[in-house]
Amino acid sequence: MADTDGERANGPEDRGARRRGGRLSDILTGIAGDETRDRVSVADIFQAMGDRAFGALILIFALPNVVPTPPGTSALTGAPLVFLSAQLMLGQSPWLPRIIADRSMTRSDFASVVSRISPWLARGERMLRPRLSFLIYPPAEYVIGLLCLVLAIILTLPVPLGNILPAIAICLFSCGILERDGAFILLGTAMFAVSVSVVAGVVYALVKGFLLLVTTVVV
Repeated sequence: MADTDGERANGPEDRGARRRGGRLSDILTGIAGDETRDRVSVADIFQAMGDRAFGALILIFALPNVVPTPPGTSALTGAPLVFLSAQLMLGQSPWLPRIIADRSMTRSDFASVVSRISPWLARGERMLRPRLSFLIYPPAEYVIGLLCLVLAIILTLPVPLGNILPAIAICLFSCGILERDGAFILLGTAMFAVSVSVVAGVVYALVKGFLLLVTTVVV
């Protein structure tokens, strides 16, 4: 379920009134405790978040990349991030293909994951509050989408150290979107600059090293 074009056209006050379910940690805990479910899918979280689906899903797909993960993880999580970021940049309603939306896990496994991340997520949420709202709504929202798209593309590339910093930047942007906190958008923008600079430096070093190796071999 996604917000309609009409909802996206409303102002901050109207959109704020439409927000459902409270904070992300509360929503995830509620889903985990719903014993009527056997499994929890991405679509379930998508529907529960209402008009904040962008921020919630972007955060969920970005978080696994904040810590070191097995090779290939960033490519799997980066693809949905590219998809969602492009929609945010273009001002479209959030939508995911069935192959992504239907991915699920058992409710007990989901509850186990939520029990581990909820305390940390709740602590982070206490720092969030609506402020600097002009940095959240269009046209600034489209710029956020563009920056997240660049970061998501970097995540999908096999660049050493190319996932952690971009993932942190995306998480900051998603937190700002979730709670309408422009201060976190500013933090995300600063981390974006750091991420791109570091990754560019790594790529430059790799290319320079490769060319030096080729030159040495040829000589």
